Amino acid sequence: MVDDVPLRTAVHTVWSLYPARHRDVDAADTRRCLLERHLQGRWEARVSDAEELTGFGLAYLERPPEDEC
Repeated sequence: MVDDVPLRTAVHTVWSLYPARHRDVDAADTRRCLLERHLQGRWEARVSDAEELTGFGLAYLERPPEDEC
């Protein structure tokens, strides 16, 4: 069984910080789905540290792609 706790921790941490810094973002924003997919890809590429994943997530949300979830 794969231990995905660092991945879930990173998603939770990033999504807690991002809306706090960007007041126009609500809990149902589609960027959360995009964030989860992005970090899942990093996780599958063997980035397994929650802090490193959090940094990737925050950087990703500052430059979100145009595609939707």
